[in-house]
Amino acid sequence: MYGPIRAAAAASLIASVSGHAIWQDLWIGDVDAGTSCARVPSSNSPVTDVTGSAIACNTGTAKASGICPVEAGSQVTVEMHQQMNDRSCENEAIGGQHYGPVIIYLAKVDDAASAEGTDAAWFKVDSAGLVSNSPDYFANQVLNDNCGHWTFTVPADIAPGDYLLRAETIALHSASGAGGAQFYMTCYQLTVTGGGSASPDTVSFPGAYDASDPGILVDIHQTLSTYVVPGPTPYGTAEWPVATTAYPTTATWDIASAPTSVPTAVPSV
Repeated sequence: MYGPIRAAAAASLIASVSGHAIWQDLWIGDVDAGTSCARVPSSNSPVTDVTGSAIACNTGTAKASGICPVEAGSQVTVEMHQQMNDRSCENEAIGGQHYGPVIIYLAKVDDAASAEGTDAAWFKVDSAGLVSNSPDYFANQVLNDNCGHWTFTVPADIAPGDYLLRAETIALHSASGAGGAQFYMTCYQLTVTGGGSASPDTVSFPGAYDASDPGILVDIHQTLSTYVVPGPTPYGTAEWPVATTAYPTTATWDIASAPTSVPTAVPSV
């Protein structure tokens, strides 16, 4: 049962290091785009200051070489692993009992190749926090079950054009103290085709989160019945409900066919 996690100081340090991770690859439907449109961070270390510019798209990032085309209403998958270009399913995507939510944002921009995440107007399109409270099981544990893959649907009615995609998970193992939450995010460059004219309510990074938000300053080393995912309500979908039965750990992603190489060119889709 997931309950109190009390580790010795040395074990906690090992867990902290092993838990570092990077969102890196992108799938357009079932087509592997690899890192072709990802602004990959320079390291797998977390961001901890919600007021700094790094909370938008991480640190040490460069604009991606490509922009990935996606259709409004289609499915997109983001992929996380602990080390860059390591797509092995033998390792957890984010280890060290770094449990927490998975959150996906989009921001419409004039040019995805040059837009700055700190200037963008972001709207949440998917989020999951505590997916079961019997026992407690978090969204990024589901991510681990699926070899680091997280799939969401691009809203069908958003306007066509360039977008930034922001994939995030928050590790809450040290979040019972101020500044203890660890934020892992990567921004991707997209062009959305089709769609409509919807203009969802937006937030800014920094600005969307406060260090004292209940989903950021929280002790997960106790049995929780609920958890408040940081940020606004998702647009066009609901947050995952909290199940009162054990969450199934069976993978829904085809792990047996997971690639080992990393494409760097935008695919034709």
